[in-house]
Amino acid sequence: MPVLVILVPARARLSARALDGAAGKGEGEGDDTFAYVLSPDGLQVGSQGRARPELLPRADSVVAVLADADVGWQRVTVPRAPASRLRAALGGMLEERLLDDDAALHLALAPGAAAGAEAWVAVVHRGWLRATIERIERGGRIVDRVLPPAWPGDAPQGHFQAATAAPAGTADLMLSCADAQGLALLRLQGSLARAWLARMQAQPTRWTATPEVAAPAERWLGSGVTVLTDAERALQAARSLWNLRQFELAPRHRGARALRDAWHRLRSPAWRPARIGLAALLVLQLAGLNAWAWQQRQAVAARQQQQAALLRSTFPAVRAVLDAPLQMRRETEALRAAAGRAGAEDLEALLGAAAAAWPDGQEPLQALRFEPGRLSLRAPGWTDAQTQQFRERLRAAGYAVDSAEGGLTLSRAERPA
Repeated sequence: MPVLVILVPARARLSARALDGAAGKGEGEGDDTFAYVLSPDGLQVGSQGRARPELLPRADSVVAVLADADVGWQRVTVPRAPASRLRAALGGMLEERLLDDDAALHLALAPGAAAGAEAWVAVVHRGWLRATIERIERGGRIVDRVLPPAWPGDAPQGHFQAATAAPAGTADLMLSCADAQGLALLRLQGSLARAWLARMQAQPTRWTATPEVAAPAERWLGSGVTVLTDAERALQAARSLWNLRQFELAPRHRGARALRDAWHRLRSPAWRPARIGLAALLVLQLAGLNAWAWQQRQAVAARQQQQAALLRSTFPAVRAVLDAPLQMRRETEALRAAAGRAGAEDLEALLGAAAAAWPDGQEPLQALRFEPGRLSLRAPGWTDAQTQQFRERLRAAGYAVDSAEGGLTLSRAERPA
C-alpha cells in the first residue's frame, strides 16, 4: 500500500538566529512547499522530493511527521473520564507543568493508553498544527495521521542532526535522546548533553545520524553511528502506532475514512489471494446463474410446446397458436355454449352459488345486476357478521365477494397460476 510521508518543517520561532528570516511572517506562512517521501510499501523509500501541497504525490495513506523541536512530552496517570471530557481532564492535570495556556496547546495520548495507568502525552502548539494540517488538506491530500519523529520508549535511541542548514561544527549539531524516562533535544555544547550521554551510554542505545553530520557526531560520541537520512527516519516513524490527530484535531468523516481504509487494505498484497478467491467465486456464481436461467428457459419453452400440442390435438380447427391457455378456454366455452350448458360465470351458476351461501335468517334478494362473470347484489341492513359469513361460504365454493356502496359483487375467484 503506497504511503506518502510529509516532513513538516519546524515551527518558526522568533529567536536571535531566526529574526531576519521571520520578519513579516506569521505562523504557517513562508515556504509553502513540503519535503516528502513516497514509499510503495511503507518499508522502503521509493522517491522523495519537495512540492506544494496540491502537487504532492497521491497515495493510499498520508502521514505528516513533525520536527523534534515541535513536540513536547509529559508523563501522567491517565484520568478516568469519559471520552468527551478526557481532553479537559488532561489539561487540568498538566496546567501547572506547561508554560503556555491550555487553550493554545494540543494534547495527544500514547497508543494503548489506559485509564488509571501511566502514559506519555505529546504536547504541540494547537494553532500551528491546525494551520499546517489545513494547508496540506487544502491541496487535496487528506492527512490520516500526524506523528512525532521520536518518542519516549523502552528502546533507548539517540539521533544526531543539523541545527542549521549548513553545519560547520559541533555547535551546529542537535542530539535527540529518548529512553523510558523521557525525550530531550539538546545542543552538543555545555554539560547537559554530556550528562545525557553518560545516561544513554549506560543503556544499550542505538545511535544514528544524518549523513551530513555523521563524521562530527562520531567524533563527539567517540564511537560509530548508523547513518539514517531524514526520509528513512520519517518512514520509520510512519510504521509506529502513534497518531497525534486526537480530540479537537481528530479526522472528520470517520465512516467514509473507515470505508476507504478497508478498501485500501483489500487492495494490499496481503489480500491478493482473497481478491482472487472472491473474483473466482463471483465468476462461478455468474456462470451458475446463467446455467440456471438457461434451464428455466428450456423448461418454459418445453411447457409451451406441450400446451400448443394439447391445443392442436384437442381442437384441430385451431391453426395458429398464440396463447394456448386462453385459446383452450375460449374453445371450451364455445363447446359448452353450443351444448346449451351453463358455465361457472353464467347467471344461473352465480345465482345458485349466492343462494347456497345466503346468510341464515336474511330476507330474500331484493335487487340484482348481472354482467358477464359478475353478479351485483343489494344487501341493505346486513351486519358485518352476515357479510363475513356470506364471503366465507362463497370462498369455499371458489367465488370471491367484493363489497362497495352498500352492495356485494360476486365473481369467480382467480385460480393461482
